[in-house]
Amino acid sequence: MTHADSALPPHARGYEGFEGRIGRTAADSTPAWPTATTPPLGSPNIVVVLIDDMGYSDIGPFGSEIETPTLDRLASQGIRMTNYHTTPLCSPSRAALLTGLNPHRAGYGFVANADPGYPGLRLELADDVQTLPEILRGAGYATYAVGKWHLVRDANLAPGRSRDSWPTQRGFDRYYGSLEGLNSFYYPNQLISDNSVVDVDEYPEGYYLTDDLTDKAVGYIKDLRAHDQDKPFFLYFAHVAMHGPLQAKPADQAKYRGRYDEGWDRIRESRFASQLLQGLFPEGTRQAPRNSEPGFDVPEWESLTPEVQSRFARYMEVYAAMVDSIDQSVGRIVDTLDELGELDNTIIVFTSDNGGTAEGGSDGTRSYFAQFAHIQDPDWVGDVPHDESLIGGPELGVHYPRGWGQTSNTPFRFYKGQSFAGGIRVPFLLSWPAGLKPEAGDNGIRDQFAYVTDLTPTLLELAGIETPTVRNGLPVKEFDGVSSAPVLRSPTAPSTHTEQYTEVTGIRGYYKDGWKLLALAPADIDKPHWQLFDVRADPTELDDLASRFPDKVRELAEAWDHSAWANTVFPLLGNTVGAVRRPEEEALSRPVRLLAGTPPLERYRSSKLIGFRDFDITIELDGYREGDAGVLVAHGDPQGGYLLYVEDGNLHLGYNAFGSYSVVDAGPLPVGTKRIDVSVAVLPRLRWDLHVSVDGIHAGQLLGQVQLVGMAPWTGISVGVDARGPVSWEVRRRHGPFRYSGALRAVTYTPGPVKVPRRHIESIEWEAEYAAD
Repeated sequence: MTHADSALPPHARGYEGFEGRIGRTAADSTPAWPTATTPPLGSPNIVVVLIDDMGYSDIGPFGSEIETPTLDRLASQGIRMTNYHTTPLCSPSRAALLTGLNPHRAGYGFVANADPGYPGLRLELADDVQTLPEILRGAGYATYAVGKWHLVRDANLAPGRSRDSWPTQRGFDRYYGSLEGLNSFYYPNQLISDNSVVDVDEYPEGYYLTDDLTDKAVGYIKDLRAHDQDKPFFLYFAHVAMHGPLQAKPADQAKYRGRYDEGWDRIRESRFASQLLQGLFPEGTRQAPRNSEPGFDVPEWESLTPEVQSRFARYMEVYAAMVDSIDQSVGRIVDTLDELGELDNTIIVFTSDNGGTAEGGSDGTRSYFAQFAHIQDPDWVGDVPHDESLIGGPELGVHYPRGWGQTSNTPFRFYKGQSFAGGIRVPFLLSWPAGLKPEAGDNGIRDQFAYVTDLTPTLLELAGIETPTVRNGLPVKEFDGVSSAPVLRSPTAPSTHTEQYTEVTGIRGYYKDGWKLLALAPADIDKPHWQLFDVRADPTELDDLASRFPDKVRELAEAWDHSAWANTVFPLLGNTVGAVRRPEEEALSRPVRLLAGTPPLERYRSSKLIGFRDFDITIELDGYREGDAGVLVAHGDPQGGYLLYVEDGNLHLGYNAFGSYSVVDAGPLPVGTKRIDVSVAVLPRLRWDLHVSVDGIHAGQLLGQVQLVGMAPWTGISVGVDARGPVSWEVRRRHGPFRYSGALRAVTYTPGPVKVPRRHIESIEWEAEYAAD
């Protein structure tokens, strides 16, 4: 029955589409309610655990010596896809995973730390791109996301900016985590809960980001079940680990103390032996030798001095502890599902966004951001020396040397960022005991080619969910991925995905029917030096067959070109991808007056006020009084920053140059002081001079300080407090965040002209953006 049967007067409004009957009173009316959308009976829960920068061999089911009992358990009852590929970088992989689209068609040909102004690099989700959580929520699922997002342009991280690509606008009911590409595990620069910044000055003692994210994920599940016992859910748990800076809890580090003293050569050998024993590769597969290409090369472990070996081993102990922590996190999710009686009917996926990284360089680093900010300067220190005992703890930002990166990618060559297997072939586990339990004689190993775009259509098919064709009134882009469900169900099924392009910053590749055409970054962006491999016989890509099969090279190169046009890849930008920003971003570099009590500024906004330029800071007081103390302004954290504070009546300017801390005592602050200025001037070789004045009288200076550029300062500007990560450890130990006790009115930043040569800025920002992935 519709409202038309009710003989409504023609001027009645608001009853359109009502399925009941409307009369003048309830007695002659019939109520009706819209039908709630519900998923098919018995629909499985879905949990996708995505790790950041984890290589192929870093977990037990793929050859590692690291303790991963939860993942071992999931692998024993599920499927291991040993020939699963992803993109070489983070944002492109996340976009492809959540949309089923090739990354450039989704708008993510690079990481969300650029904005060059081309369709394949819009770095925001378009209105005609639908996401897996949107589809599942529309089908009646509850949807949750925790962890790293990195699908929002950095210019849109701040209040007042577009939130169109934030998680809760793209299909998730709840979100908790970091919108950035990386973060500190002890002092995150900014966390988001749903659509708002978490207001916190100081993290509690014992805080660790992985634990915090896991607490929130478990809480979401328990909260849902307390209110609805039947509704299936989708949990997207995108860990910030294993991205640098590497930091792990002391107890987890202790488990691996001394484990890596034998070095990367022997660890690679043992991992490869385990992979062969488990049947992950066919008989006759050869392990790739240590990378030898300039810029990628790895020395023989025994050629290192004992002192260097000790430090390098310590880095890997921290990395292993973080992997262990991830397994513990997955274990808590599994235990929660087990306690609820829902583990068997939950699809759990575990994989990585790209391969292990070489961003730690040849020697690793104890000052994470310094290595991404160097120019041709013999005095630049990319690894600020610190005591080895601090490696992995909250005081340092470290990363392992690339020899451990290749170990992560055992048995392959190269790293994250390359189209070779080391950059794009990653572990993949899927467990669903109620729906995909391998039969007798099936070891659960699948060697068919699969790609990250396949995950969304696969999960939808397994869950029995149809894909909408319209989003917000617009026809949606159709999936590029294809369901791998037939392969998951049968070890003999042919691969459902037979061709795939790869491109990032001019690095490219093409797979077709067991052949791979690959190229490292070319000197001329559109003239790649192609290498050809038959990966059925040579899965580790050791024998370049390009000279033997020029027709195959030509065929696949033409296929790559065709696919590139079909997937919005052009124009190719190389390492200039981040050099251009939209003109409206100039507004982020205007002077700003920050009133006392203003929450910490977001990182990117803060950086635009000081990066590569002169700038002035003006502090307004309502008259300094004897006994007033605390931080007047702070910008940064242990990875680099500066702060101005009053302690014991004296004014101090502290400067943290990527972990090397200096402080100047500017003398007693006169009672009644109303204005303090810090004037910062650019010097050659990426340096700054800093001068402090009190009511117009010069009071102190720090000269020749290394500029904070690239990703530093990581934590944004705080007024009247040193919030979140401490710029100065000594001040934090004495006073905590040290909120100013006096009458602070405002802090004004007045940016001056950019004075660093453009070529240096482009080089620095390119390295920083690449590493931020």
